[in-house]
Amino acid sequence: MAVSRALRRLLRVLEIEEDQCRLALESAVAELAHLERSLASVSERAQRGRKLIHASAQSGELSDRLAGIEETRAARRRAEALRPRIADAELNVESLRQVFLNKRVECRQAETLICETEARDALVAGRRSQQALDDWYLNRSHASGHPMSASTSAPPLEAPDHPRLPAEEA
Repeated sequence: MAVSRALRRLLRVLEIEEDQCRLALESAVAELAHLERSLASVSERAQRGRKLIHASAQSGELSDRLAGIEETRAARRRAEALRPRIADAELNVESLRQVFLNKRVECRQAETLICETEARDALVAGRRSQQALDDWYLNRSHASGHPMSASTSAPPLEAPDHPRLPAEEA
């Protein structure tokens, strides 16, 4: 049984769906990485604000102290806004990863089914070919009159061309 066109079409559709799932996963991973980089930059901003507060404590500049406090507060608010988005993005990535892996399994199952069908077809074709050769040989043998024709029998064994040495010389 040859691999049906519908099965090959199904494999192609599954490959396309797998590619789409992979692209969606890559996009979600990139978005998560962007959010994590934003959180890292917010941490750096908070650290700069704390340094500004520390420097203003030594210099006595009120404006630097107020700027440092505001930088730290803004960084904290931004971090509080980013953390739920990062959690949602992580859940989204995990969900898309699972969908992608399931789609990959479906695609590999279809590939395996096609390969097994092709291997089975090759085995059947080999058997048919061998059967045709056997039938041809039998028909050829029967046409010549007996099961083994003279042209296919083995040649008689002949004595070697070199003379044997006497026992004493050996």
